Amino acid sequence: MTVTVAAVGFAASPAAATPADATPADATPADATPADATAPLPGDTCTAADLGVRHPYVKTTEVSPTITHFKGWYVTQGTTGSHTVTTSTETVISVVVTGTATVEGSFGVDALQKVGAKLGLEVKVTYTSTSSESNAVVWNFSQPAYYGVYKGTKKVTGTYGSLNCNRAQQGDGSWALKWIEGPGGGSFTTYTTLEEGAVRCEDTVPANSIMAKAKSLLDCGSPAGHAAAPTAKHTQDRPVQHPAPTVGATSAGDGVRAALSCGTGVYKIDVPGQPLNWSAPLLPNDGIRLRKSTVFSAHLDNWRLCNVTENNGVLEASLWNWGNGGCATIPANSANQERAHLTTATCVEDDLQRFYIYRDVPGSSKIGVQNKYTGSMMGYDRYADGELIRQYSSGRQDGTGTYTLTGV
Repeated sequence: MTVTVAAVGFAASPAAATPADATPADATPADATPADATAPLPGDTCTAADLGVRHPYVKTTEVSPTITHFKGWYVTQGTTGSHTVTTSTETVISVVVTGTATVEGSFGVDALQKVGAKLGLEVKVTYTSTSSESNAVVWNFSQPAYYGVYKGTKKVTGTYGSLNCNRAQQGDGSWALKWIEGPGGGSFTTYTTLEEGAVRCEDTVPANSIMAKAKSLLDCGSPAGHAAAPTAKHTQDRPVQHPAPTVGATSAGDGVRAALSCGTGVYKIDVPGQPLNWSAPLLPNDGIRLRKSTVFSAHLDNWRLCNVTENNGVLEASLWNWGNGGCATIPANSANQERAHLTTATCVEDDLQRFYIYRDVPGSSKIGVQNKYTGSMMGYDRYADGELIRQYSSGRQDGTGTYTLTGV
């Protein structure tokens, strides 16, 4: 994993300028010991209770000092002292995890927390943006000079992976449950707490620091950068086997039916050791719920695996319901929401209708189920009749996302 060491920010020298209320943001070195020492790593052992759980792990990071607000400010003889300087926005940094700025789910938050622990930095872990920060800087200027007044931060970017629990064959031919790198990784952007300051061309500043970035905006290589009066540029804001089904014969929603190749096996997706299992809705706007199978279930509790593929021991399939002819799906209008409920719709074979199935060792029928598009694991809030099956970005940490694929 490549880690760029974060530069430590320094305030300007006392002879040049001091903050009216200084709170310098010193950083811990980027190679600090991770705080989350118990987090699983690829190849670590997991248990059947983890089949419905996933964890992020940080793969690469990069830390770069960035100026978010800036203003050239000229202090003449007799005008030293405290000034409130209104800066202009220079760079906007938003907290983003894999293209979305919502960072609602626990998985995204956990990923950013692991980034902070790995680097030894306090980073933003919920959605925010530097544009929401005040642009006013209050600073005590002790000498006449031309200053760059700034706010800056350490922009943190990188990539992360997703760890899932799945069966893995050992060198001796035996099987074990291991944390594997599953689908659902991506990139992230976040930043540390903003610091503010003022810098002159005459100041010696640490290389690759926030202050050095601010000094570069003063054009110190030109005579104007040391001039007694600012130029126009300086003063401007910076800016079981059953008959094969006729798949799709019954519609559970709108859309163009996909031709699915389904196995002849029919299954219940049930809670291990309990009588409740996934049952498809009768009404299109309802969701898949935990129900007890009865003679009146009308096959709404029966599922087939369709268009099955396997990659590194992980099954990918569409889940076709025998009772209503629809495919399990996360609705597109709620796909970005934590706890969005699972339902069925016309089989159109897109990624919202595709699921990864993580399996226990051979001989066990326990599984975990993950939506391909959202990356979230399927679970439920509590074990009760009628409880909706929902998506949870990190799964259910109490093991309630583990099910049994039971042949009928």
